[in-house]
Amino acid sequence: MELLFGLGTGILFGVLLQRAEVIRFDRQLGALLLKDMTIVKFMLSTVLVGMVGVYLLVDLGLAKLAIKPLILGGVVLGGLLFGMGWAILGYCPGTAGAALGEGRVDAVAGMLGMLAGAAVYAEAYPTMKATLLTWGDYGKITLPEALGLPHWLVIGAVCVLGVLLLRFVERKGL
Repeated sequence: MELLFGLGTGILFGVLLQRAEVIRFDRQLGALLLKDMTIVKFMLSTVLVGMVGVYLLVDLGLAKLAIKPLILGGVVLGGLLFGMGWAILGYCPGTAGAALGEGRVDAVAGMLGMLAGAAVYAEAYPTMKATLLTWGDYGKITLPEALGLPHWLVIGAVCVLGVLLLRFVERKGL
């Protein structure tokens, strides 16, 4: 049942990506050049809704948080690789999968690149575990814990800031 639910939500997310036109190359390029905020608006609204939904499920006892440790070495290197891959290919992993599902042949190169990257990571992991993945290890921490504030206060503040950012971007016509 969980697999079917996962498949269904994955298909729904792909449909939403397609309908929001975030898998179009011109949208991707516009986001990278900070000229078209369609992708930023889509992902920010997704994060805000997801944040509220996850913490609501946790507070109702229907889900548990699985916090990953904050390791700055891995985050910085991973972010750089992610950004370079996005800039070179014109898709991020989610939009590449959606583009492939839509039949775009150029996404095949990206998917193969992701598989190759995963293989390289798996091979390099033992070395990185002793080096890169120890740099800036803050352990399993959430933003509310780091700030010493109740999670709903932080979520409320992030949602207000997010909505203000969305309104600002809309008013600027981006």
